[in-house]
Amino acid sequence: MSRTAFITHPDCLLHRVGSIHPESPDRITEILDQLTGSGLDGLLDMRDDVPQAAPEQLYRAHSPAYVDDLFEISPETGIRHLDPDTAMMPQTLRAALRAAGAGIHATELVLDGRIHNAFCAVRPPGHHAERLRAMGFCFFNNVAVAAHHALAVGGLERVSIIDFDVHHGNGTENIFIAEPRVQMLGFFQHPLYPYCGTKVVAPNILNSAFPAGTRGDKVRELLTHVWIPALERHAPQMIFISAGFDAHYEDEMASMGLVDADYAWITRELRQWADAHCGGRIVSMLEGGYSLPALGRSALAHIRALADI
Repeated sequence: MSRTAFITHPDCLLHRVGSIHPESPDRITEILDQLTGSGLDGLLDMRDDVPQAAPEQLYRAHSPAYVDDLFEISPETGIRHLDPDTAMMPQTLRAALRAAGAGIHATELVLDGRIHNAFCAVRPPGHHAERLRAMGFCFFNNVAVAAHHALAVGGLERVSIIDFDVHHGNGTENIFIAEPRVQMLGFFQHPLYPYCGTKVVAPNILNSAFPAGTRGDKVRELLTHVWIPALERHAPQMIFISAGFDAHYEDEMASMGLVDADYAWITRELRQWADAHCGGRIVSMLEGGYSLPALGRSALAHIRALADI
């Protein structure tokens, strides 16, 4: 048995809201192509047996009224815009339910000891979705749903969420701002959408804003001197990762300067910490990353580091 699972589902390719929209099915296809081309797929526990998230599982992270409303407004034809960036088409809800379900499935596999860690190549992404609203291409906060599942069903007492997407994970912060069992550690470019995250809002939320042009050495210093000590203080029993790869220097959605090797290094450090302190339990979920070649290479580096290959 491989220690690392790669989890996806064909339904995650169904959400498409325009030929020029950056959050496209090609993102998952690129990762799969890189994975197959490298031969790494033969060394992983490849899974596409992902259930849809059930409403009661979504209710832990989101208001029931919000979840129910998404079901009500899901269009039968055409495209419905929830904000200028976030739109639904007839298959969007199906894709979003699989994306959230993948995080739940991965969490259960890890907690049952069937795997050590997992990467979920799913979309739509989730970390901008707040308790009461969709935004920033996101409908359900996939990583928040998974973390809540670990607490509610897995019986864990403390978890940590690492968010290295170039955009602040405002939705994850919003959901867990009053939940001391969940620690959130994130870096992001500022100023940049969603134009928040620079204020200290709660003891369990530790955000680090970087200016445009920041390179990987600064992020490595952050992990070494800030994140690792913070993890040691919180002592999580499981780590969740919002894995956005749009801080890559090739990504035109932002202006940071990370390279493939930085994502490998960050992941390796987190995996080694998890191996030493929480049984290696990590669930990583795809967030951003819109330059397809850079996304594919960076995700591959991330998966290699998770699998220690």
